[in-house]
Amino acid sequence: MNQNNGERNGALAIIGCCIAIFWPGALTFGFPGVMASLWQEMFHVGSGATGSTIFFMLSAVGIFMFLAGRWQERYGIRRMIILGILLTSIGCILAAFANSITMVYAWAFLNGAASCFVYIPALTLVQQWYPQRKGLVSGTVSMVFGLAAAIMSPVFGLMLNAFGYRNMSLVLAVLTLTAGLLGAYFARERDDETIKRQNEMRDALKRQIREGNEIDKDEQRRPLTVSETLHTRSFWFLWTTWILAGAAGVSMTVLSTGYGLSLGLPLEGAVLILTAFNLTNGTGRLASGYFSDRLGRRRVMSLAFLAAGLAYFLFPLAGDLPTSAILAAVVGLSFGTLFSVSAPLVADCFGLDHFGAIFGLTFAAYGFLAGPLGPTLSGYLLDLNGGNFIPIFLYLGAFSLLAALSIRQVVSPERR
Repeated sequence: MNQNNGERNGALAIIGCCIAIFWPGALTFGFPGVMASLWQEMFHVGSGATGSTIFFMLSAVGIFMFLAGRWQERYGIRRMIILGILLTSIGCILAAFANSITMVYAWAFLNGAASCFVYIPALTLVQQWYPQRKGLVSGTVSMVFGLAAAIMSPVFGLMLNAFGYRNMSLVLAVLTLTAGLLGAYFARERDDETIKRQNEMRDALKRQIREGNEIDKDEQRRPLTVSETLHTRSFWFLWTTWILAGAAGVSMTVLSTGYGLSLGLPLEGAVLILTAFNLTNGTGRLASGYFSDRLGRRRVMSLAFLAAGLAYFLFPLAGDLPTSAILAAVVGLSFGTLFSVSAPLVADCFGLDHFGAIFGLTFAAYGFLAGPLGPTLSGYLLDLNGGNFIPIFLYLGAFSLLAALSIRQVVSPERR
């Protein structure tokens, strides 16, 4: 492969990953927030029940992110993306025919699993193509993943009014399948001589280690295995960060529209708070990824989490749409930073060889604990205290501040 073809295929791989991840992102971050009030009306349930939708989605993420990372090493990146797209489209069909909140939970679980098979392979692929710009390229993919919901949240409302719930969901199934398969076609893995040389160097290093030979300091920074990673202090601080910052960030996807309605805004206005959150959740990923390449991963993440904590503490003072939208946008920037910068931070600390599996394990914290501590607990607290958002905003703000402290403890371990 010559250099020009390599650059072209690398650019096409990024474009393909972005196309493939668009609809999973829109459905993950936008669909539950827009549909929550409709589901409450359709199935006669409260905020706690609709908040549990995110719990089921994140539980699937916790289970399947690691498996997606493992399976892509065996079956290939493109096959995993195609599988994820097929499952996302099937999930839309399931949502279309939901006749109870239980079926909505089934959709949420399937959609969460499907997103794993697109997101992890996409992040792995773009970092393989551009190892010197991991923050920028992973931030680009993460940007599309989050920005899709900012674009589609108001469109979902328009589609709902135009087509009705069932027909809208079926249209989304077709759009997801068409765009996703097109993106998967362009998402081609590297097969050039550079990758071959990297694999040869890695194998030679492993042989030296087995034989007990002396190796240079730079060579000591070999990729860690999954088992070795689990024995590092840094992994568990990163895991804790995902619990705290993940809970604080993902809660806004279900709180924003409800908070807007509590201010007396119409649904179209309340959705704009969710749109502001998703706008920075998307666009901020590119910026935070870019700056993390230059200013450092931990510094960028710590500052973003600190800003989110302050925004949550100020939310009880927000009484209008502009102020609420600005504060939601700050939380969205923090949430996007968690996604975009964590990926290159994992690659920096533990290497790219087992990136998918290791990064998937960090999602176990997000999937199993961030959901219950964030959207689920928030929803039930709202039901218990008559819709008072102040206690929820205060404890989510504290989560963000603790995440800012936790991420500072994540450093690259010795790799001997």
